[in-house]
Amino acid sequence: MSRHQEERIVGRCNPAQSYFSESVRAAGCTLILSVIAVALLVSRSAAGSPMREIRRVLIINDIGIISSPGFAEIDQAVLTGLQKSPYRIELYQESLDLILFPDRVSQGRFQEEIIQKYSARKPDVIIAAGPESLKFIAELYDKFQGTPVVFCTIWGGVPDELRHGMPFTGVLAQLRPEGTLNVALHLLPKTKHVVVVGGVGKFDEGWEAIAKQSFHNYESKLEFTYLFDLTMPALLERLKHLPSDTIVFHTAISQDAAGERFIDSAQSIPMVASAANAPVFVMDDVDLTAGTVGGDLVNWADDARIAAEIAVRVLNGENPQDIPVVTSNHAYMFDWRALKRWGMNEKNLPPGNMVLHRQPSFWELYKQYVVAAIFLILVQSAAIVGLLWQRARRIRSEEKFSKSFRHSPLAMIIASTKHDRYIDVNETFEQQTGWCRNEVIGRSPSDINLWVDPYQRSMFIKRVLAEGNIRDLEIRIRRKDGQIRTALGSAELVEVNNKPCALSVFADITERKLAEEALASLSGRLIEAQDEERKRIAREIHDDYSQRIAMVAMDLEQLAENVGESSGETSQQFHELFDRVSELGADLHSLSHRLHSSTLESLGLLAGVEAFCKEFAEQQGVQVDFVHGNIPRGVPEDAALCMFRITQEALRNIKRHSGANRAEVRLELQDGRLHLSVSDCGRGFNSNKPPGERGIGIHSMEERLRLLGGKLEIQSRPMEGTRIDAWLPLKMASAA
Repeated sequence: MSRHQEERIVGRCNPAQSYFSESVRAAGCTLILSVIAVALLVSRSAAGSPMREIRRVLIINDIGIISSPGFAEIDQAVLTGLQKSPYRIELYQESLDLILFPDRVSQGRFQEEIIQKYSARKPDVIIAAGPESLKFIAELYDKFQGTPVVFCTIWGGVPDELRHGMPFTGVLAQLRPEGTLNVALHLLPKTKHVVVVGGVGKFDEGWEAIAKQSFHNYESKLEFTYLFDLTMPALLERLKHLPSDTIVFHTAISQDAAGERFIDSAQSIPMVASAANAPVFVMDDVDLTAGTVGGDLVNWADDARIAAEIAVRVLNGENPQDIPVVTSNHAYMFDWRALKRWGMNEKNLPPGNMVLHRQPSFWELYKQYVVAAIFLILVQSAAIVGLLWQRARRIRSEEKFSKSFRHSPLAMIIASTKHDRYIDVNETFEQQTGWCRNEVIGRSPSDINLWVDPYQRSMFIKRVLAEGNIRDLEIRIRRKDGQIRTALGSAELVEVNNKPCALSVFADITERKLAEEALASLSGRLIEAQDEERKRIAREIHDDYSQRIAMVAMDLEQLAENVGESSGETSQQFHELFDRVSELGADLHSLSHRLHSSTLESLGLLAGVEAFCKEFAEQQGVQVDFVHGNIPRGVPEDAALCMFRITQEALRNIKRHSGANRAEVRLELQDGRLHLSVSDCGRGFNSNKPPGERGIGIHSMEERLRLLGGKLEIQSRPMEGTRIDAWLPLKMASAA
């Protein structure tokens, strides 16, 4: 991982420092800002959430995020991964700065500083990024009193003392130079020379050793040249004159033979790739830049993400020794521009490869525009076909509609809603109104005085415009000869020549209306005759038969007294006969009252209903709760009789059918209407039955109310009781 190290510029400037360009410094600042942004996100998320338990995490790396883009990637990935912890993270970050201060004296002072700095704030987890950081923590392990350590380092970078049960675990990155070489030979099968470049820095030596060991088995097949001990100018000059059939393998250059220091990924690699006249292969994803080809690379950000997940597990209480060390994944990654520059065929790349910076083809660049253009053409074609089909269909529909319109058995009108003018009428309209088509087109209904009630015409149009349609409205129209007819009208908004119009349909129901009125008149007369007959029979029973039976009872009582005690058996028979005659008289009196209530006739609706409820409760054994309110004294006779008869019929139905032992009768005045409610909690029935299947009692109630302009509502379900509501307008009843 030392190839990521970059020199922190301190002290006196020297010629090597000229390699630090403005662009490199800008890239370093960008990396710093990225890490700071992630840290801010961690702090903000902690501040915005409820207070949680604090855990301290210390990150130590070999070089530092300022000097190394590679370590900046690692630290940023670790910071992101720690956000998944359920704790509030208190994050500390340190760097060994081994590039600038590799000597033991500096490192010893740094050890003392770390021990003193964290003696009062012991970390809960230490994350060591890099092999030297891991060794550093291993040496100070006793000072941290058993703090768990999670490492993220290269293969072979684990000290021996950590392999003996100490609380260390983490991620090992396995570098694969031989994998990169195999890919290079597959892409360039004519390769004969391999030039391996590197520096003389402490960390450069580690990377060079891994490369040499990996290439040892290939030295019999290829010619290897190792350029490790040259100054940067000399190295670049050598790379300009390489023989044909050569590839370059870059390890790490943080320091050249002259002691000049470099940022490997930001300075050394761009200079090597620019100077070499052969393709340059690298070892990790950070170095895949500035013209390098790529290879079998290690992904440091992915390793750091895994290390962060392990750290979260440790914070959650898992023992580090129970978490196995993870070997990082590698990936075949290549730069498309370098492949094209050196004439390498992508088909020869290994499976599962990733090609970056691919220059899009014409199809990739303009695919969306081409697809959009084709789609637009198809849509336009479909629209044209659809319009033609719609036009043909509209012509057929218009012809069909015109034929249906002309010969419809109903009167039909098309009128403009904007100017209220007739556009067309059919033959039935001419027959029913007496107006010819040529006489009404272009004129309004008010011009020909068609509607008997102009206000009804105005409301008809307003409802059509507001609701879009209107159904079955009873209207009265005036024929041309002055005859008044009744019709049932419906209308709907339509478009004629792209203009809003109303299509109205009228059905002449004059004869039906006359028949209904005649039937209603007959029903009214029948009910009146029935009530009159009830009244006559009730009076005859009360005034004749009841009186005569009363006289017989009195005679029997007197005869029983005359017989006296001389004949006990005969006297007892007279008394029994007297009781039976008296009971018959009472029954006749009750029958008379049921046929016609004298209380209703003399004292009005309220007293009549109340008296009947008491009488019904005493005779039938059903408790009746009578509730009333706001009933005027002067209720018209026809309204009072109607409500009284409905009360009678409803209570009798309760006794006959419901099986309930209690009922409620409520009589009140609401909004100028008499409201009668009779309810029980008995068996109930299906109130949704068709009118033809209902009993004669319900028909009688409905007919009485209809004649006086009232209505009847029945609510009932099996085993849920029944409620009957009768509504009767007082004005309508008085007029009737």
